[in-house]
Amino acid sequence: MNNSITRTLSKLLFSLALLLPALSLAADEGAVAPQYRFLTFLVFGSIIALTMYVTFLAAKRVHSASDFYTAGGGISGLQNGWAIAGDYLSAASFLGIAGLISLYGYDGFMYSVGFLMAYITVLLVIAEPCRNIGKYTLADILAYRNDPKKTRVFGAISVITVSTIYLTAQMVGGGVLVKTLIGIDYEVSVIVVGVLMLAYVLFGGMVATTWVQIIKAVLLVLASIVLVMLVWAPYGFSFPGFLQAAVGDAKVQAQVAKLLGDSSSNMSAAELGQRFLEPGLYLKDPLDQISLGLALVLGTAGLPHILMRFFTVPTAQEARKSVIWAMGIIGGFYVLTIFLGLGAAIKVGAPEISGIDKGGNMAAPLLAQYLGGGADSMLGNLFLAFVAAVAFATIVAVVAGLVLAAASAMAHDLYVGVIREDHVSAQEQVRAARIATVLVGALAIVIGIAAKGQNVAHLVGLAFAVAASANLPCIVLTLYWRRCNTGGIIAGMVVGTCTAIALVLVSPNMTYPLKVRADAEKVLAAAPAKHAELDTKLQATAPEERSKVEKAIAKLEKDVKKAEDDLAKNAGKTTSLVGLEKPLIPLKNPGIISIPLGFLAVFLGSLLWRRDERADELWDEIYVRQNTGIGAEKAQKH
Repeated sequence: MNNSITRTLSKLLFSLALLLPALSLAADEGAVAPQYRFLTFLVFGSIIALTMYVTFLAAKRVHSASDFYTAGGGISGLQNGWAIAGDYLSAASFLGIAGLISLYGYDGFMYSVGFLMAYITVLLVIAEPCRNIGKYTLADILAYRNDPKKTRVFGAISVITVSTIYLTAQMVGGGVLVKTLIGIDYEVSVIVVGVLMLAYVLFGGMVATTWVQIIKAVLLVLASIVLVMLVWAPYGFSFPGFLQAAVGDAKVQAQVAKLLGDSSSNMSAAELGQRFLEPGLYLKDPLDQISLGLALVLGTAGLPHILMRFFTVPTAQEARKSVIWAMGIIGGFYVLTIFLGLGAAIKVGAPEISGIDKGGNMAAPLLAQYLGGGADSMLGNLFLAFVAAVAFATIVAVVAGLVLAAASAMAHDLYVGVIREDHVSAQEQVRAARIATVLVGALAIVIGIAAKGQNVAHLVGLAFAVAASANLPCIVLTLYWRRCNTGGIIAGMVVGTCTAIALVLVSPNMTYPLKVRADAEKVLAAAPAKHAELDTKLQATAPEERSKVEKAIAKLEKDVKKAEDDLAKNAGKTTSLVGLEKPLIPLKNPGIISIPLGFLAVFLGSLLWRRDERADELWDEIYVRQNTGIGAEKAQKH
């Protein structure tokens, strides 16, 4: 079996090596200049070769279901801490938050705070009990003292739902970002991400996934530290001096004036710069901000691919250590995003950043290119290539973790636990896990390609909301409330998931054709005057300084093309996907409503359900086991 896997992996690695030059030739326009594109593919190829070699070694260690799902419980706290960081720090963290800070200042950093605070919940409430009670998956925890079949079915459905939502966002984001960075076709980008992810999980299981996530986390932190040192050094590594430079920068002041509109007319340049370091430029609704914060802080503890990581360590003590290490690594990284975002705002400028990507996702790569000498320098493009490759590795590592979580729910919970009632051999379990991995991986690629051009930015928030509204209430109450039973678990899963999804469908996240057409018409009406103004400015500008004006003209033409496409796409349409002309609720994230409803559903469902003798009988055992770990080793070996 291992020889067969080794031969298959060798062929796959060889195929990918042949594919890279073809991708280089197929690449269209991207942030990397065509003459330097070979650098990008050289760096990409090196990182892919390294991770595939790790997978090759890991494949030799996968002999059982425990090896496949949890690396045999042999990962140390330090290693697991780095792996959690690699699993958690997605492209949204590396590229998205730095981009938000570069465009909106203080408000962008609030996302970093929310993501980091989440691990306090994980450390205090989830990590140790989950390690002591669970075996491989979320459903193992829920099935311990409740009806095994019912809770496994609903737990698996919830895991697959959250993983699919998050997976879709990652696959679409990966395709768009790789295309933006190096110009590879969207469909090809999605397929490459999918094939690599499948190779990691299919052959190496949790062993390979863990080490790929560790490698990716180390590369991400190193790349960020190098960029921060370069951007901070001119200010003598003085934090006040760096902030003062941001406040006094003309590009920052111009961005604030643009965001504030008419209200900025009476503000001085210094006041405009200071406003960039104050809240309210992006997160303008306090209630929406609280709702988002709740989803981020509580949702992390319910994300299935994060929960799985606590089953990979040998003891509860190592589980706690891994969370502490993860908090340190993640916290340190999020501090670095301040320098990446503000550095990009000062050095590159919001117009150039948003000109390539409106969400600001190109802020960190463009900053790297600038610090290396600019778009026309080899070093600048090498820096950008390295950042692009790290972003690519980030996407693949996160996708691998999500696929492993979804595949474990299908194979371990549904097939082994429900259909076969645990009457399967070790070989059958591993075979079922690999078949489920192929199914989930193929589905991820198909969904990623099908969702091309769709606005999926809200899906990450939705995944956190579902995890916080359905998974977390069930985990917390089954661990800490004696009266919790099967009825409460089923009610919590159904109400939490359905409420979160339903509220998003009637929120401002959806596409409303009337608003889209109104915005497009506004862009088209203002375009002729703006174009004439830029043409005049171009004629009056010295030849060596025309590039900025030419970029502004290119951006305007791009906006006009998008507006025309939006008008054509929404012609004759008046309502959203669910038949609404405008949102029913103002909240972009439903957490503030769906999370309390999820807890309430578990509470009422447990009280209304008939007396559950299994839940009562096992309460004392689960209480002792979650606090002491007595009996956990027996379950891990089972």
